[in-house]
Amino acid sequence: MERVLRVHFTREDLLRTRVAAAPDPLWELVLSVNLLATRQGRAVFDAWRAQARAGLSSLPRPQLHLLRALAPPHGSFPDFLNPAESAQGLSEGIRAVLSTPRRRLGEEMNVLTAAPAWLRPLADGEPSALENLGQALHGYFHAALAPCWSAVRSQIEADRAVRARDMLHGGVEAMLSGLGPSLRWKSPVLETEYPFDRELRLEGRGLLLVPSVFCWQEPITLTDPGLPPVLVYPVTRTHRWWLPPQTDTESRTLARLLGHGRAAVLRSVADGCTTSEVARRAGVTPATASEHVRILREAGLATSVRDRNTVLHILTPLGTNLLTANRSDQPPAPDP
Repeated sequence: MERVLRVHFTREDLLRTRVAAAPDPLWELVLSVNLLATRQGRAVFDAWRAQARAGLSSLPRPQLHLLRALAPPHGSFPDFLNPAESAQGLSEGIRAVLSTPRRRLGEEMNVLTAAPAWLRPLADGEPSALENLGQALHGYFHAALAPCWSAVRSQIEADRAVRARDMLHGGVEAMLSGLGPSLRWKSPVLETEYPFDRELRLEGRGLLLVPSVFCWQEPITLTDPGLPPVLVYPVTRTHRWWLPPQTDTESRTLARLLGHGRAAVLRSVADGCTTSEVARRAGVTPATASEHVRILREAGLATSVRDRNTVLHILTPLGTNLLTANRSDQPPAPDP
């Protein structure tokens, strides 16, 4: 019999539903640890697994064992591994993990089935155990995820563009309807297959949708219904998602036309973003991003609009057509 997670929306929840602005480094980390220990999605992930295992060979074995114990391939894992602060970047996320109150550490680690006894110092919040966890998280990310993080970002930004188009064409309910095939919108409930039956009532808090490369098949949410509601869902990807951008002559056409920096900025504003977001996505300073946007605007490739206290840069139809004709160009993406 099918087990289902049902997310119940009110009118207020629909108004407060949003999509994460970028890949969440700790969600991707935890879910990739899950996948590394299985054979799921072989066509999609086996090449990444081989690359990741080679990189992880330099990670101290106890640290890798720690992450595997905390994020097992089956069953629940502690919510404190995925704090909201992770949306601000890897360092902020890990800092929040290590600041988890001792009582919460102990309570949430009870969700682990057959947890080894050597996890007890971490459950008790011992400083040395927390320090070791922080080192394990940093080490794993830089060994297994940093080499493909540009590709992860590209997959997430492509998914966000799809969600934005659905939102513009039909509002939040159209966006929720387009999240399939693993998610089904039956107003006012969003349903998905799940390891066990569960009812999640948003009760006016809204929902943060987090697109993920390493979420495999079934969406996932936090265990504690009292935490801000989050639903992590898998993006569409191919067996070649992890490959670096093409570097042949055809893929460099746009960069030769505009210059590498300006071409990166053109791609960065594809779904609309602020100057600081352009700078982060293109890996340039805010001043440089602002200058590139100005030149693109004067050339008729971009336009800028003010949204309350924020200026958003958006491609014009001419800019979109130019980008579409050179879609193989990908800007380098910095670490989160």
